Amino acid sequence: MSRIRVGILRGGPSVEFEVSLKTGQTVLSNLAADKYQGIDILIDKNGIWHKEGIEIKPEDVFKNVDVVFNALHGEYGEDGKVQQLMDSFGVKYTGSKALASALGMNKILAKKILKQHNIKIPTYLEFRKSEVDINEITHKIFKSMPMPVIIKPADRGSSLGLTKAWNLREIEDGLNKVFAITEIALVEEFIRGREATCGVIDDFRGDKVYSLLPVEIIINDKERVFDFEQKYGGATREVCPGNFSKEEKESIQDISIKVHKLLGLRHYSRSDFIVTAKRGVYFLEVNTLPGLTEQSLLPKSLEAVGVTLTQFLDHVLQLALNQK
Repeated sequence: MSRIRVGILRGGPSVEFEVSLKTGQTVLSNLAADKYQGIDILIDKNGIWHKEGIEIKPEDVFKNVDVVFNALHGEYGEDGKVQQLMDSFGVKYTGSKALASALGMNKILAKKILKQHNIKIPTYLEFRKSEVDINEITHKIFKSMPMPVIIKPADRGSSLGLTKAWNLREIEDGLNKVFAITEIALVEEFIRGREATCGVIDDFRGDKVYSLLPVEIIINDKERVFDFEQKYGGATREVCPGNFSKEEKESIQDISIKVHKLLGLRHYSRSDFIVTAKRGVYFLEVNTLPGLTEQSLLPKSLEAVGVTLTQFLDHVLQLALNQK
C-alpha cells in the first residue's frame, strides 16, 4: 500500500521564518513513516518555493502531493494568502481556511467579533501608520489610558514588536517599533495577572472541539511581558496543567472553544489569556497555526493529555484528507 504524500510548507516571507523552519522540521521528523511520505517544501524569504532544495512552482508541488501540512507562521502563512492559493488549486491542507485565517490574524477584527459574544477583552485603541502623527497619538494614549499599556502589531504573531510602555518616550518607541513592521498598531490596557494559553483540536476524543489542558506561563522577570524574546529565549517556565482553580480552568477551556468556533477556525488553534483574581479571564489573541517547536506550547499540552506528536499529526492530516 503506497504511503500518503504530505507536502510540508515551512519558512516563508515572514519575520517568523526561523520558527516556521523548526515547526516544519518537527512535522517531518514525527510523521508516521509507515503511513506518510514527508516532502519538504521550503518557501524562502523572497517567496520562492523549493521542493527538497530545488526551485519549483507551487502548482507543480500541488500536483505531486496528496495533502499539505501548513507549518508556516505569520504573514502569508497565517493571514489567508497561502490558503487562497491552495484553494485555487483544490489542494487539501491542514489548518484554517482563508477567511478564518485572516480573521484570526487580524487581532482587531477578532476582538470585535468576540466582544459581541460577551468574551472579555482588554480595552484598546487602534492606529494606522498612514493616518497618524506619532507625537499627537503618543500624548493621546498617555492621557486617555492608565499606564502601563501594551503596544503591538495588529496583524503579526509570536508576540513580535510587543512593548510594555510606562511613559511618553516608551509609548513613542513602541509605536515606532510596530510601524517598522506593519501598518496598524494595537494599544491595549495592561491587565496584571497570570499568563495562560489553551489549545483545542477538532473532532477529537468524542468532542466536536476538544480542549487541551490550559498551560500557565511563568515569566521569571515579573516586569517583563511574554514577548518574542521571552517566548523563544528560554526565560519562562511553562506548567501544564497550570495551577488554576477549577473555575478558571473551565473558563479558559470554554473560551478557547468559543473562539475557535466563532472565528470559524479549523483543525486546531491556541488562544492566549490573562487570568486575574478579581476580574476573571481575559482573551488576548488566537494563534491559528500554533508552533510545534521544542519551545512551543502546544506540544507540552499534547504531552500532558497523553497524545504524541505523531498521533496529533496523523489526526490533523486525516481531518484535512477528509476535508473536515
